[in-house]
Amino acid sequence: MSAPDAGTPRRLVVLRHAKSAWPDGVPDHERPLAPRGLRDAPAAGRALADAGFRPDLTLCSTAVRARRTWELAAAQWEAPPPPARFDPRLYAADVPEILEVVGETPAEVGALLLVGHNPGLEELVLDLAREGRDGALDRVRLKFPTSAIAVLTWYGLHWRALAPGTALLTSTTVPRG
Repeated sequence: MSAPDAGTPRRLVVLRHAKSAWPDGVPDHERPLAPRGLRDAPAAGRALADAGFRPDLTLCSTAVRARRTWELAAAQWEAPPPPARFDPRLYAADVPEILEVVGETPAEVGALLLVGHNPGLEELVLDLAREGRDGALDRVRLKFPTSAIAVLTWYGLHWRALAPGTALLTSTTVPRG
């Protein structure tokens, strides 16, 4: 894979983990997916595959619910996507922390999938998007629920150049199983 040039659009696809359970005595980081999450995570993967999106790299929180969302979603591609990188900094991260992790992405990555948590992911989408298509920004402002997907497009030579107001929110969807 060769590095995109400044004229090539890059895509950041943000996927909020699927619905999680709240079992007694289980630490937040270890919470599993709820039955609805077990249905919705594969639906998110199918939505991404049906849209023709295949990540060059996936960055995923280390939380059990995020990891499981990625595993179930990734199983929906006809050919498996490259393995995810699990980064503990994405657990409960705010926008600056998320941008720090994303900024370390190699320049040759043109399509990045980010799997994590709210409120950080919702705030990231709203901060990055200078505008949105077809009411996408309004939908995110209203709610970015579990399994929600936001697709941002931007131009830049390096992922560290991704900054507030530099992207276009091209679509949002909330797949349900």
